[in-house]
Amino acid sequence: MIREARPEDEARIRAIQTNALDEPWPELLGVGIDGPPLVLVLDIGEPLGYALVVPDHPVAYLAEFAITPGKQGQGLGTTLMDGLLDRLRVGGFETVRLTARADDERARSFYNGFEFSMADDLPDHYDDGDGVLLVRDL
Repeated sequence: MIREARPEDEARIRAIQTNALDEPWPELLGVGIDGPPLVLVLDIGEPLGYALVVPDHPVAYLAEFAITPGKQGQGLGTTLMDGLLDRLRVGGFETVRLTARADDERARSFYNGFEFSMADDLPDHYDDGDGVLLVRDL
């Protein structure tokens, strides 16, 4: 089930964030649990992944997307992304943007599967490397 995050999810989501992301954004997640950034949770008995979206209508910026490391590669990310894109489309958003590490082939392949395309190179975007801006119309 994909649902909005609740305050009681915060500890579990923070654990996912810490374990799954190289450069997490804990301050934004802290604000997002109560909104206005949207935090969607993939809940299968407990939160197993989340998407943190900063809305700037008609554009949504996907700031963080993470699945519990031990559960990756099982289709949970696909389920969460499908639900996220549907939710944004119904909400009247026209475009989704996100950044990824330029050298993270696994992440880029995942996003390519959802028809995200490269819009720009982002030199030194991360503390230890370059990024790319990926964009998808809804």
